[in-house]
Amino acid sequence: MNAQSAIHYRFGLWGALLCLAASAIFPPHVLAGALDHLSDLTDKGAQVVVTLKDRDNFNSEYLYDVSVKNVSSDPLVGESLMIVLDKVTNIGGHEWMAGTSESNLTRMEILGQDGETEDGKPYFRIPRGPSPDLPPYGQSSPVTVRIRNKDYLIVFTPFFRVYGMKRPPVAPKPKEGVSPLPSAMTPADKLIQLLIQKGVLSEDEGRALRPQ
Repeated sequence: MNAQSAIHYRFGLWGALLCLAASAIFPPHVLAGALDHLSDLTDKGAQVVVTLKDRDNFNSEYLYDVSVKNVSSDPLVGESLMIVLDKVTNIGGHEWMAGTSESNLTRMEILGQDGETEDGKPYFRIPRGPSPDLPPYGQSSPVTVRIRNKDYLIVFTPFFRVYGMKRPPVAPKPKEGVSPLPSAMTPADKLIQLLIQKGVLSEDEGRALRPQ
């Protein structure tokens, strides 16, 4: 190995080491385990509302507004809500490319996603609204989803799932202690009180006559 080849070899080795270090320090943004503490609310407590906003035929790019509608009577924790692009179906309603085991989703370029789930599905966080919760039967602000179709022949439809948490009900406050009502006077007490008022008995004599 001559001197020039040795220099190229060293630079190549250092480049490979730097790439490995960068991949360790800056791993891809993956939603590792973050769905574990969230519930799949799709059609159980929430629905995804998808609206096609724009279409660029030249680049085969589609722009969607996607929001979450709370269809339950419980508030949803706003900052917990996220949508996952679960699948993409073709015009025949199939999510797999014809004659292959390859998902149509692999033929799509998802732009502006917040990250990926452990199984490689893009996810987006729903913007937090003016209040901390999405109220019952309310609808969230939309998040923008851009999908670029790398296979121009596919006519596709995206399907999303929504994950989040319901707000736990507030525990009722304990009732304040109520002072017991004074006991009613017995006929003997009333008689003693009358005799005291008429001066027949003194206060001390009246107290002595009352049962302890």
